[in-house]
Amino acid sequence: MVYDIDMLRSFYSNFPKRVDAARKHVGRPLTLAEKILYAHLYNESDIRPFRRGEDYVNFRPDRVAMQDATAQMALLQFMNAGKSKSAVPATVHCDHLIQANMGAKTDIATATQSNSEVYDFLKSVSDKYGIGFWKPGAGIIHQVVLENYAFPGGMMVGTDSHTPNAGGLGMIAIGVGGADAVDVMTGMEWELKMPKLIGVKLTGSLSGWASPKDVILKLAGILTVKGGTNAIIEYFGPGAASLSATGKATICNMGAEVGATTSLFPFDLNMATYLRATGRDTVAEWATAISDYLEADMDVRAQPDSFYDRVIVIDLSELEPHINGPFTPDAATPISEFAAKVKENDWPRKMEVGLIGSCTNSSYQDLSRAASIARQAAEDKIPVEAPLIINPGSEQIRYTAERDGILGDFEKIGATIMANACGPCIGQWKRHTDDNTRKNSIVTSFNRNFAKRADGNPNTHAFVASPELTLALTIAGDLCFNPLTDTLKTADGREVKLKEPKGTDFPPKGFEVKDNGYLAPTGKDAEVVINPGSNRLQELKPFAPWDGKDLIGMPLLLKAEGKCTTDHISMAGPWLRFRGHLENISDNMLMGAVNAFNGKTNSVLNQLNGEYEAVSAVAKQYKAKGISSIVVAEENYGEGSSREHAAMEPRFLNVKVILAKSFARIHETNLKKQGMLALTFADKDDYKKVREEDKISIIGLKEFAPGKPLTAILYHADGTEESFAVNHTYNELQIKWFKAGAALNAAR
Repeated sequence: MVYDIDMLRSFYSNFPKRVDAARKHVGRPLTLAEKILYAHLYNESDIRPFRRGEDYVNFRPDRVAMQDATAQMALLQFMNAGKSKSAVPATVHCDHLIQANMGAKTDIATATQSNSEVYDFLKSVSDKYGIGFWKPGAGIIHQVVLENYAFPGGMMVGTDSHTPNAGGLGMIAIGVGGADAVDVMTGMEWELKMPKLIGVKLTGSLSGWASPKDVILKLAGILTVKGGTNAIIEYFGPGAASLSATGKATICNMGAEVGATTSLFPFDLNMATYLRATGRDTVAEWATAISDYLEADMDVRAQPDSFYDRVIVIDLSELEPHINGPFTPDAATPISEFAAKVKENDWPRKMEVGLIGSCTNSSYQDLSRAASIARQAAEDKIPVEAPLIINPGSEQIRYTAERDGILGDFEKIGATIMANACGPCIGQWKRHTDDNTRKNSIVTSFNRNFAKRADGNPNTHAFVASPELTLALTIAGDLCFNPLTDTLKTADGREVKLKEPKGTDFPPKGFEVKDNGYLAPTGKDAEVVINPGSNRLQELKPFAPWDGKDLIGMPLLLKAEGKCTTDHISMAGPWLRFRGHLENISDNMLMGAVNAFNGKTNSVLNQLNGEYEAVSAVAKQYKAKGISSIVVAEENYGEGSSREHAAMEPRFLNVKVILAKSFARIHETNLKKQGMLALTFADKDDYKKVREEDKISIIGLKEFAPGKPLTAILYHADGTEESFAVNHTYNELQIKWFKAGAALNAAR
């Protein structure tokens, strides 16, 4: 089925002329990313050569996608916008609130009952405002989008950081906070700093144990977790065309782990084949007819160094399987070096659980390749040493994989088939273990492996690999096992080597599904009721506007040390149930961040009584007395998920400023949208000057202007003072957001 056919028809009829106009105004050949960006300007008359990494540009995306955890806050904000219908096609996907525990059937039933209030709210709001609704169990948002909505040349925003998954079908798809999604759904301009461009040229072709996942695992090691910040990663070259559409999606999905705005591939035959296989022949025809416009211009491909800000070359023929981790997705190690690294770092060698699925690797191709290894283990009677968990990407994938015997192959070696949902990838995992605090190792085909993310245990060493490598290590139960060189012992004592994984991009008998879980909106004008006594949902009240004064004498709430991701700022897992209740979820604010002064988490000095208390508890006491506070942090503050709760919680608890060495892109935008000050040290060494008992002022706000630094003053407890410059990236519009108290306030 082709959804939103009229929008797509209009898009493909207009795209070539918009690209031609852009090329004329820019005056040079264009990359694919530039073609799509310029073709989606909010006002076509504003076209001009925008400066990458400098100019803020207003865009008009084609559609919006929201997962259930973030959709709650997004739709609560949309309800305050005074609109009768979303201005663009939009969907809600119920994939985050299902806990992996006993298996798909039981877990979906449990989630449906325990989350009924939230699901009913999301369904009723979607129905009222013309938004498509995908029921619990329908699938993971990004796989469902790839199967049904993504299209070459398009542009979408999604309230999840792995929205770039749709780049596997040549789409610019960007993870945003709910306020950004609301801008698009209300028909307003959506603002983005013109991204820089990183070109990745792929040559050769994959073979053996190497998989598309290994492309991005290797690239993460090259770029690090912030190397792609404010940049689009654009893949090209002969190797790109050799990858399946779902393989491309895997690579684009994990571009979020290097901070990239998004990632994408040029349109090719494999994309057209995928579109047809998923029932979108018309879209394949339209895209094929303008295929020259859906790739970088010939001069760009011939001389990439002249058009991209950075070019990286990866030879797929030489690519070795990688394992990344622990605790960060950019710690990349080739499999040939991994055993030595395990021993050198004294990581727990025993591999205790293998997890396959997530939005990153849950396609039919992924499951079929891993299943080929499972079949060999069963046929050769190789004991499987660790538990195996499988999360299919969608009901269409699950149904087809079950029909074709793939799920049966996993079950024969003891696998538990969980719901078509995110599950352990986002901490929704009731792990069955003898001790949920001890040091241990797991291997996943997921995208993130921050401490505590999967199971809440800070001592769980989570490693990221391809589905096929994950399964091989699960069978061995040994992190030091290398399936390319090592053998395993069968039940009858024989030594056997695992064969190279084999699979198919598409099911031989085609995809099939009985109920894909989709509910189309009726648009009926029904009242959406929120129970005032609910602990899951809470109506939003606008934040107060700026009072026109400098911020004087704010107590330091927390000086965070080291990595501080959105998982540290607003944890997922059990806290997901409060994503629609700002007051309740604010109890988890910064509870995972490490206090630079005592090395502890969720333990900060309360300057009112001299005691150490939980971060949110101290912030609440300050707020009750009308006291604003400030948080100080290090590099890439807010990396990870797009969750705007990490910005809304501090705002709700009267934190006025986040002062960091640098910010992750999405989080910096989320802070601005909620009327907060996101400031950076002009001299990063000034971070060291901040003391635990400091009162801090930010002055110069009456002259707040683009490119003009503000000043921070530290009032130390010993009576001394220090001052230094702090920078910001606010433009005129964003300053209006700050003065109004939030972007939505400014739009009202």
